[in-house]
Amino acid sequence: MWPVSPSPTLFSMSDTPVKQQSTAAFYGQAVASFAIAMAATAIGIFRLNADAWVRGFLAIAVLYLVTSAFTLAKVIRDRQEAGQIVSRVDQARLEKLLSEHDPFEKL
Repeated sequence: MWPVSPSPTLFSMSDTPVKQQSTAAFYGQAVASFAIAMAATAIGIFRLNADAWVRGFLAIAVLYLVTSAFTLAKVIRDRQEAGQIVSRVDQARLEKLLSEHDPFEKL
């Protein structure tokens, strides 16, 4: 039998992309933007020339829209992360198969 040299792998686990973290500036900008938008909307609704029930309806609608947007963003992020985990597991299986494969072994 021929000596088996380690087979080259196409990908290694160290080549998998690392989850990138947002910078502090980007995080701060996102928080500030959200706070300004919510404050401007609240002021606009409060100063609106309409009955109290109309302003209340608009305020509840804005809160519902915000919570729905947060939920949608979380669902999209969770799906993306799940896809990355499946991809990494498949990649690890491929690495294992390639490392165990002996091209000179008799069938």
